[in-house]
Amino acid sequence: MLNNPSKALIRLAVLCIALFLPVVLFAQNSKPKFRVIAFYTAKNDQAHISFVHEANKWFPQMAEKYKFAYDSTSNWSNLNAEYLSHYQVVLFLDTRPDDPAQREAFQKYMENGGGWMGFHFSAFALTPSTYPQNWDWYHNEFLGSGQYGSNTWRPTSAILRVEDKDHPVTKNTPHTFKASPNEWYRWEKDLRQNPNIRILLAIDSASFPLGTGPKQSEIWHSGYYPVVWTNKNYKMVYFNMGHNDIDYEHHTNKDLSHTFDSPEESKLILDALFWVGTGKKVK
Repeated sequence: MLNNPSKALIRLAVLCIALFLPVVLFAQNSKPKFRVIAFYTAKNDQAHISFVHEANKWFPQMAEKYKFAYDSTSNWSNLNAEYLSHYQVVLFLDTRPDDPAQREAFQKYMENGGGWMGFHFSAFALTPSTYPQNWDWYHNEFLGSGQYGSNTWRPTSAILRVEDKDHPVTKNTPHTFKASPNEWYRWEKDLRQNPNIRILLAIDSASFPLGTGPKQSEIWHSGYYPVVWTNKNYKMVYFNMGHNDIDYEHHTNKDLSHTFDSPEESKLILDALFWVGTGKKVK
């Protein structure tokens, strides 16, 4: 009879473990692999607004499927040390911060090992314009591209070519593939001359002529144009993609294309996100 209380306690302990262990395991398994915060403005160009809306639908779907966390905000005042400390990856979907304190917080975040991905207009800078080149660290050191040079028009697909197959971002990317329509940018600086920059993809010559005009300067017939690259000193990837084709001519502002309609492009972006979220800098 004296052993019965002990046996009862043991049975109770086993029952408690059986009941609560699945909850603990579920909590562990439900912890996101990394956390992403996307900043955006989505106020000016309809093509950029279209991409932001598309991204803010696609990334949450990928987050649910691949077990990472995705948040987005148009409040750039959140670009501060305390807020960023909760995230492993920052995305700039369409613009960049203008406030000096926000810029300083972002630079320190990157210098301390944070991850970043930027799209299309997030690298734009042109003096004089509404978005002048007044942030040397970001445009000259971090991105390495300097100011905006010119662009193709109208938004058209391009054949992209992998330039660096050894980088983790491009490991699953075919040598060439057809990208979704985009407005492609040319830059002030030649990224090939920057020892800190690894060009991951460029426009393949099979794309030429690229663009339809009407201005002849908006149609590229030759040249070297990087479209995806990383800086060896940071966990970052810049994508020139992020400008959907829009029905401007008939004033409907209807979407005529979507960036994530290209499966190869989508896979590349997802691989890049996982690298900046969980990987290490690659020299």
